[in-house]
Amino acid sequence: MYRKHMQLVLWVTVSFATGLSSQMALARSVPQRIEVTAKRFAFEPGEVTLKKGQPVMLVLRSADVAHGIRIRELNVEVKAAKGSTAEVQFTPDKAGDFVGHCYVFCGSGHGSMVFKVHVVE
Repeated sequence: MYRKHMQLVLWVTVSFATGLSSQMALARSVPQRIEVTAKRFAFEPGEVTLKKGQPVMLVLRSADVAHGIRIRELNVEVKAAKGSTAEVQFTPDKAGDFVGHCYVFCGSGHGSMVFKVHVVE
């Protein structure tokens, strides 16, 4: 009787741990969706915080003219045509603070368009 009870406890423990680890793996593989709107001459939001190793789906929406975001250190580049959206998926592989810029000339304030990304462990 004791042996059967211990087997049941062991089975429940293993089943729970397996299910929990599967859910955690699934949560890590589903990209975090970040939506950014670009308009002359700013990104909204202007900065985001991401987790190292967690996949991200960056969705860029242009509210007026064509815009893009390039974050060289994270190998991210996405461009949205006038009035449309575009997306790029990436996984930050290093922690730190990074600055993205609009890389599609959009007018006289183009140089001031920055997008800050904070990647934490």
